[in-house]
Amino acid sequence: MSICKTCDEEDCDKHTFFIGKPVKIQNFSGSTPPEIFIGKWNYPNVYTGILAPPETGDTSIMSSPESWHKNKLSISEIANYRNQLIYGRTMSNIKKLETRFLGVMKEVAMTHKSIATEFFLKKPVTANKEQDDRSPLIPKAAEIEKAELQENAPVKPKVDYLVNDKETKSATAIQELHKANTQTSTIIKILSAGLLGMKKNRKLVPTRWAITAVDDTISKNKLEKIKQYQEISEYLVFNAEYLGNHYEFLLIPDSFAFEVIEISIKNPYNQSVWQDYETIFKRKKYADNVTGAYYVNRLALTEYLESIKRQATCLVFREIRPQYYTPCGVGILRETSREAFRNQPENFNTLQEALNSIQTRIKQPVSNYTDKSVILKMKKSQSKLSNFL
Repeated sequence: MSICKTCDEEDCDKHTFFIGKPVKIQNFSGSTPPEIFIGKWNYPNVYTGILAPPETGDTSIMSSPESWHKNKLSISEIANYRNQLIYGRTMSNIKKLETRFLGVMKEVAMTHKSIATEFFLKKPVTANKEQDDRSPLIPKAAEIEKAELQENAPVKPKVDYLVNDKETKSATAIQELHKANTQTSTIIKILSAGLLGMKKNRKLVPTRWAITAVDDTISKNKLEKIKQYQEISEYLVFNAEYLGNHYEFLLIPDSFAFEVIEISIKNPYNQSVWQDYETIFKRKKYADNVTGAYYVNRLALTEYLESIKRQATCLVFREIRPQYYTPCGVGILRETSREAFRNQPENFNTLQEALNSIQTRIKQPVSNYTDKSVILKMKKSQSKLSNFL
């Protein structure tokens, strides 16, 4: 008798492919969650492929940060799902979109449901004998000969319309999909597959770039309106935590400004710090310290400010704790940030009161953040200047 690490059932015949003696697999049928991945190495000739496990059915939870967060999956559970996926890939030029394989990949990118697909690999891939909690989010890569869909891929009308509209810019299409409540992860896949934008500009977009492009595009569009709104009237604090990522969002009654400070306390003797910010003026350079997390935090903030029709200065304190021992992608940080803004905020009359509250939930002195904050220093300077006016 054996216990399946995926479903905890005895003598499971559904997931034993990954338990016990390793086996090799070359051709298989499996339901892609759906998921595609476009690499950035060797750009503009990049690895392009589809991910699927060697099993059919609803596999959506294997690649959905929204579902991971909603179901509060542990890192071990996420890694367990990811270990079941095989990444069938080929090298593609970003502008050559009409190959047979890319045609299948586009249909996978457009659909919102798991879809049965048959994969033919050039060489066998070996299944993992044991679960590895530290496995990468993109596991078991294998060169693919071809892939064929075994069923029709359902596509939502709004997605179908914008994919076929080759006269609309990609930024506009992204905004329209967001307004239609399309999952952010789905918009990312569609953009990455080269399915949005004007015909002459369409190309494959590395997945990591597509993630930031979608978060950045949506939040920048919202900011155009937000900066015209009235300022909030009191200090607000929101917080949320998932997988050792603890967030505190401090909203200050002032014109829009935004700063993210991340501090890792995994090693108490050598803490790592990352920081980026912007003022009322548009940010022109990529946030290359905080990277993708900066844009998912800003997206969650702008969604909230748009909903209350107010503007504010926001300081984001992220405390990365030892429990976060393996990166699980910025998707979980997006959903954790959104969770924070779904919660009821704490209200305060002064900055110090707000900081005192934050201190009760973080494991280091709040001054580790405030002493580094560029925006707080700017506000102190402006306050002193105003005394002479």
